[in-house]
Amino acid sequence: MATEQDLKIDEGAEAKPKSKLKLILFIVLALLLLGGGGAAAYWFLLAGTDAAMIEGEAVVEEEVVEEPPVPAQYIMLKPEFVVSYQVGPRQRFLQVSIEVMSRKQTAIDALTLNEPMVRNEILRVLGEQEFAQLRTDEGRKTLQTNLHERVSQLLKREAFIEPDDIEAVLFTNFVMQ
Repeated sequence: MATEQDLKIDEGAEAKPKSKLKLILFIVLALLLLGGGGAAAYWFLLAGTDAAMIEGEAVVEEEVVEEPPVPAQYIMLKPEFVVSYQVGPRQRFLQVSIEVMSRKQTAIDALTLNEPMVRNEILRVLGEQEFAQLRTDEGRKTLQTNLHERVSQLLKREAFIEPDDIEAVLFTNFVMQ
């Protein structure tokens, strides 16, 4: 039979593979633990920040969302404006219907309150025009721009509204004779 030496040799041979197996198993577990910890650290430190930034951006976008535009309001200045021009030996006439556009109620209120002054200013601007120039498209556009500027300045001075509150002066009827 086998002697004790033989048995010790066999036990040593069996012990080495078990210790190698334990060592490999220990290394694999350590790598899994370190990899899992690294992945968790990445997720909580970096990926979590991205998610928080995305949520933060969504909140900022909700705050920046503009209100829908306010519908335009139009004030018709009645009655129509009639201005006479002396062109050579003949008397000529201009009849204009004008509406003022704004999106701010304060501007509409100021226009209504100061309508006599606005009408006077419009008549002054119309009287300053050359009849021949008003017959051209460019002349009408220039007149429209001048009226817009003068009405805006008048309401700024009298009612303390911003010049941009009056958006446009529109001709709804433009007759020349």
